[in-house]
Amino acid sequence: MAKRTLNNKGVTFIEYNINQESEKRQEMLSRSNGGRTVPQIFINGEYIGGCMELLSLDSQGGLDPMIFERVTNG
Repeated sequence: MAKRTLNNKGVTFIEYNINQESEKRQEMLSRSNGGRTVPQIFINGEYIGGCMELLSLDSQGGLDPMIFERVTNG
């Protein structure tokens, strides 16, 4: 659902398979303050949370400004 939401908005994202990239697992744990579920979502370096947090942010109107802020502000 998270990927579908981002794809529907035309967002390009990087997906890491933490089962195959152990260094990315450690990075995720550190950046998400110990979050172990997947996905762990970061937008412009800011930790958002998982899929439910992303969907909630979108339903509250907060996702588009985060995604498109960098595009308009350089």
